[in-house]
Amino acid sequence: RAIGVSNATPEQIAEYLRFGPVDTDQEKYSLIDRDLEAAQIPLCREKNIAMLAYSPLANGLLTGKIGPERVFPPTDLRHNNPRFSVENRTRIAERLERIRPIADGHGLTLTQLIIAWTIEQPGVTHALVGARDDVQARENAAAGDVKLTADELAAISEAFKESS
Repeated sequence: RAIGVSNATPEQIAEYLRFGPVDTDQEKYSLIDRDLEAAQIPLCREKNIAMLAYSPLANGLLTGKIGPERVFPPTDLRHNNPRFSVENRTRIAERLERIRPIADGHGLTLTQLIIAWTIEQPGVTHALVGARDDVQARENAAAGDVKLTADELAAISEAFKESS
């Protein structure tokens, strides 16, 4: 058996550890959600806590499949979310185009590249990625076989500095 936490602060994890082991920490982490890199991920590494990154594709925003022209119905959680504004989707699309040559060089989709980047981050042990069907599930899983160079990882990170 294992004990896991989700959406916990480093302070909360430290408090939990006073009473026993914490085996896993499940947190929102992606190229555009990187606040965890300052304290959370280093704490997990230090305490040997598995770090499960959820939403590494940012609800589809980082797949390259949601362009600025997309209209979200009122029932979609992205409908009035500022992260999915036309302006932000345009900005994200421009950044994705900057890294497309890396994906192309490996014969990957942008989705696979983003997943590969996520799981190669020091301290991230798992990427929790959704799929709409078995084809997407297989495509996503193939990202686990990708090895990016240090220069590629740095270029991807740099392309998304100060994203939202």
